[in-house]
Amino acid sequence: MPRVKKILVVDDSPTERQVLTDFLAGKGYQVVTADSGEKAVLLAKEEMPDLILMDVIMPGMNGYQATRTISREEGTRHIPIIMCTSKGQETDKIWGMRQGAQDYLVKPLDHPALLAKIAAFG
Repeated sequence: MPRVKKILVVDDSPTERQVLTDFLAGKGYQVVTADSGEKAVLLAKEEMPDLILMDVIMPGMNGYQATRTISREEGTRHIPIIMCTSKGQETDKIWGMRQGAQDYLVKPLDHPALLAKIAAFG
């Protein structure tokens, strides 16, 4: 599997998106962002990112639904998804993994831990 180069950051918070974009771009990643689950599904198909960082709590299609959709569609099922959410209960994590996420991080994100997880996919 090629090294992760392009990352889709999905979060309805402009601040969260900006912080992650600045951080990841500073580490040499190409970053694409989506502010909703619906947009995440579209961009996963259009951009074919190497990895998706998915927020859970968003208006409309939430992160669980978007993860389920992306991980079950033929064209996008190969893209690993890391859920990044304030929902830190074990049941939330189990549910996220059941929807197709490969990993789960609780906000506020620990940036060194996030980098290690990204590197693990490359």
